[in-house]
Amino acid sequence: MKIRKQMNDIYRDMPLEDIPWNLSEPPPLLVDAVRSGEIGPCRVVDLGCGAGNYAVWLARQGFDVTGVDISEEAIGHARELAEREGVTVRFVAADFLHDVSEIGAGFDLAVDWEVLHHIFPEDRPNYLDNVARLLRPGGRYFSVCFSDRDPAFPGEGKYRVTRLGTKLYLSSEAELRDIYLPRFEILKLETAEIPGKYGPHLANVAWLRRD
Repeated sequence: MKIRKQMNDIYRDMPLEDIPWNLSEPPPLLVDAVRSGEIGPCRVVDLGCGAGNYAVWLARQGFDVTGVDISEEAIGHARELAEREGVTVRFVAADFLHDVSEIGAGFDLAVDWEVLHHIFPEDRPNYLDNVARLLRPGGRYFSVCFSDRDPAFPGEGKYRVTRLGTKLYLSSEAELRDIYLPRFEILKLETAEIPGKYGPHLANVAWLRRD
């Protein structure tokens, strides 16, 4: 699969500090949700965990964390980070569009920070079905993906190519609402500014509950 090869190449060949989405500090939206008590320690699956920064942070806050990424190279970095930091996190290399049984089920929370914009419209129903399979009934899903109003990427239209050659699909709130609703109750869906390594982004931020 092209995206797996791209991600493995990036995590193998680039220093982590040069990877645009690899931020060592957790995003304020996630930090605020934890510190406010909106979400508390529970079984959480971090989808697209990359080098493990956010998964390790959640483990430090008392969460029982499983981190998942399509890239085996990223998972290797994540395991090394958890060992250095002295926290216990289960990491799994898996493709979200295929069998997710290895990841587990019955999670209270799924965190998808900047994964959905890597998944194109024809694959999104399958992806969201798999997210729902990972969650217990009533479990919550925190989804953050780039807005089609985000000015950070050159070009026009929904599809954009990044400086690293990865291809993204930028979404509107309306189209996300349409694909979320068959599977999840929408608790909140809004556009917000999120930090990036080279400047802020506009993102669709959704809090959802599995029906």
